[in-house]
Amino acid sequence: MSIQYTSLNSGSNGNCYYVGNDQEAVLIDAGISCRETEKRMARLGLSMCKVKAIFVSHEHSDHIRGVAVLARKHQIPVYITPATLQNCYLRTEAIEAIPFLADEPVQIGDLTITAFSKWHDAADPHSFVVACQEYKIGVFTDIGRACQNLMRHFSECHVAFLEANYCEHLLETGRYPYYLKNRIRGGHGHLSNREALALFAACKPDHMSHLLLSHLSKENNCPNLVRELFLAQAENTQIVVASRYEETPVFTLQMQEAVA
Repeated sequence: MSIQYTSLNSGSNGNCYYVGNDQEAVLIDAGISCRETEKRMARLGLSMCKVKAIFVSHEHSDHIRGVAVLARKHQIPVYITPATLQNCYLRTEAIEAIPFLADEPVQIGDLTITAFSKWHDAADPHSFVVACQEYKIGVFTDIGRACQNLMRHFSECHVAFLEANYCEHLLETGRYPYYLKNRIRGGHGHLSNREALALFAACKPDHMSHLLLSHLSKENNCPNLVRELFLAQAENTQIVVASRYEETPVFTLQMQEAVA
């Protein structure tokens, strides 16, 4: 059995991450349009029929823009907390909205999805770990700071999507207004390159095969800059920068067959 994963889009213009095994898959957020999600999955050879659930991290538009149409068209249940649902203004007619709780696993076929709370300026924000057998893939974006929960989950992952949103120098000297700079770096906004790298260096397990650097700022970061920073400490982990303009390739984690 294998587990596949890709970023369909990553950035303030839309976030959508795919994780699936041979039978079923889930989307973590759906922040690009239904049509664009379908097009990108088709280009990658991924079937929408395998997608059995959408998990919503929080209510910001770059994470929910495509949820309603996608869920209605393909009859996909949406896992979302009540507080997030109340604050996101989704059109919920003909949508199956299912609440979830932090630290309580949800079973989708052979996939186990566990949410945990994170620091972000939203009503009830969560990160997710998708597990299949003993293999774990984490989706860790929109994080104001690296809490103990994040550190623990990151240290267990075989693959992680990790936010590296901004370069501190580029943010400080850039054109954003002061209030927005403070929102981004104020502990409930986003992780800087330096903060993400510190987490990676301190908590990366030896078995982490891929790190997909995610949610890079268009204005306050540079893909080549952040890639070089992480390559210096990558060792046996492959570093991929997830694009805000297109999907990444599909990566496959081959799982060992259980011995009878």
